[in-house]
Amino acid sequence: MSGTYLGMPAFPAAAASSTQDARLRGNLRHATHTIRDKRAKAVAELDDWARLRAAGAAVKDRTLRHLDHYLEQLEESVTAAGGQVHWAADAAEANAIVARLVRETGEREVVKVKSMATQETGLNRALAEAGISAYETDLAELIVQLGDDLPSHILVPAIHRNRGEIRDIFREQMARWGRPAPENLSDAPAELAEAARLHLREKFLTAKVAVSGANFMVADTGTLVVVESEGNGRMCLTLPETLISVVGIEKVVPTWQDLEIFLQLLPRSSTAERMNPYTSMWTGTTDGDGPRTFHLVLLDNGRTDTLADTVGRQALRCIRCSACLNVCPVYERAGGHAYGSAYPGPIGAILTPQLRGTASELDASLPYASSLCGACYEVCPVAIDIPEVLVHLRERVVQGGRVTRRGVKTVLKPAKGHAAERAAMRAAGFAFDHPGALRAGQRLAARTRRLHPRRLPGPGRAWTDTRDLPPVPAESFRDWWRRTRGEERTK
Repeated sequence: MSGTYLGMPAFPAAAASSTQDARLRGNLRHATHTIRDKRAKAVAELDDWARLRAAGAAVKDRTLRHLDHYLEQLEESVTAAGGQVHWAADAAEANAIVARLVRETGEREVVKVKSMATQETGLNRALAEAGISAYETDLAELIVQLGDDLPSHILVPAIHRNRGEIRDIFREQMARWGRPAPENLSDAPAELAEAARLHLREKFLTAKVAVSGANFMVADTGTLVVVESEGNGRMCLTLPETLISVVGIEKVVPTWQDLEIFLQLLPRSSTAERMNPYTSMWTGTTDGDGPRTFHLVLLDNGRTDTLADTVGRQALRCIRCSACLNVCPVYERAGGHAYGSAYPGPIGAILTPQLRGTASELDASLPYASSLCGACYEVCPVAIDIPEVLVHLRERVVQGGRVTRRGVKTVLKPAKGHAAERAAMRAAGFAFDHPGALRAGQRLAARTRRLHPRRLPGPGRAWTDTRDLPPVPAESFRDWWRRTRGEERTK
């Protein structure tokens, strides 16, 4: 059973620890720079990338505005094709549905295709508590599971591990989960891949039940789509007798024509490929071809609440490409575990606090896990303005306000620990509304600049612990303008 995000500290505390790990920072720097450089070349091949990006955002927005309609259409299409649809309001309900469906088959083992939704719900842990063993089949997820670890990247969950660490994990843990690693296994990539292939092939050929996610669901035909690079998805989606897919409700697209847009955007933004090596599509069940039983579990778990936020709902456009992680200076230094969620990096900083709320210290800290540099927005293939949502969520944390929780409108109280920030913002608001007060404050600050400390005391200490206090100029811009251009204004 892999680790859990339960009880993790707030982002600043977790990041303070992870940024001191030189090996982790080296692994992240090498991997993220390599991926983003390849992505930039792949995107540059398309003259119409900007139009594709705009089209992807438009399709997602249209779908989200009419999400109820497309979900009902999807349910009808899946049912007509021989599948069964289940609705899960939250993580606990989704996990209970999957555990029940597995028990009804009489099996106690399942193989899994990499799935962000089941990481979000903690499905592996829930299945283990129900006496069911879940085996990850994606190579990086296998590394994470064998190492009793947590994913730290959307695309490359074991990005924080190097080859030597992976070799040691295989040598020490593979035998406990199935076929052992070959003797004298080295850290050569080909040998590591072969060891994983032999270990997983045994699982593929014996498993009767598989659990998957889906990258997209096509409403008008009930087709589900999984794109991947290793072939493990194809094995899981075709060999078992029963397939259970757990998918977030925001993954639906109206038509195949809409799907075409995303099958161009996703591979170039994620793996820097023109198309994924394996694109698996299935519609219900077909006699003599693939699983005999198909279940689709549609997961809400805070998505409807997120949809009610007119600013924050754009996070639901996300197609899980991970491009924002690979350009983020904060993620590169802090790593994915510091975010305390299945969704790390910039997208996690805006998605997790909306799905889980901001009541906990961890979730309230995530909107601040950013420098607001905007690099994430520039690379997002569906144009999610992550900095805009981050500022929006920071306002929610500091000021409180109206939100929707479990479909009920409620008023959040301001989070603890932000009283000084609220006071400072009120003072700033007063100054900007009263030009005379602002001018007097600027002149006072200029005249006393030699007395200013390099570090702020009290609540401001946290700000200057990680950045220099900017020096105050000898003269404000207003005074400079009046002194140098004042005569021109009177002519």
